[in-house]
Amino acid sequence: MEPVLSRLLWFPVNVLQAVLAALWTAGWITVALAVCAVLRRPGPGLALARRVWAPGILLFGPVRLRVEGRERLDPSRSYFFAANHQSWVDIAALFVALPMPVLFLAKRELARIPFLGRFIENMGMVFVDRADRKESVRTVSQAAERLREGWSILSFPEGTRSPDSRVQRFKTATFAAALEAGVPVVPVALEGPARILPRDGFHVRPGVIHLKIGEPIPTDGRTRDDRAEIARQAQAAVEGLLADLRHPPYG
Repeated sequence: MEPVLSRLLWFPVNVLQAVLAALWTAGWITVALAVCAVLRRPGPGLALARRVWAPGILLFGPVRLRVEGRERLDPSRSYFFAANHQSWVDIAALFVALPMPVLFLAKRELARIPFLGRFIENMGMVFVDRADRKESVRTVSQAAERLREGWSILSFPEGTRSPDSRVQRFKTATFAAALEAGVPVVPVALEGPARILPRDGFHVRPGVIHLKIGEPIPTDGRTRDDRAEIARQAQAAVEGLLADLRHPPYG
């Protein structure tokens, strides 16, 4: 637990960071929506998110990003990424780290947030409502279609940010999209975001995010009935990557 005095001293800095992040996000979402409305495709908006918005968010931290495993990916093909979720800053880190544009699976509640909900929808991302079975079926179908179109999709299969940085059980439903589209599932581990921006409030601290991309898990010859097994493999892989980041063999 951080001392109260330290939090008080950091408070004006965090207020400034929050204001800058909000203005930066609203401004670039507006630009991205305008560009996409003119060009009628999401590519330029996602490029702005990857090349401008996300690096700016990390700069406000300031946050350094260290990435391992990019060489395991072919930027010309589609993947279904499965990552652990520690903090809201995960999204900016993943936008920067992955060598291709990605569409996120987003909670349905985000659709109600001004600007953000419209951006998510206009970029072709997919909203997820795990409490509604019919909606879940539609989500899987929509995500599979995006994958077949050549996009990569990123999911946080835990369903929410981890309360203690440990990997929570992966939910299986969205893995059906990877199986239907026949694309590999790629485990991704992030270590450090919870210390930079904890789940319990907005008190940002400078730090380093270590991100490691694992070996793709093939889905060839598998069916959506195998989604529980694929989810189990992905979770085990993420836990292994996270252990490597926390206790590297080289010290």
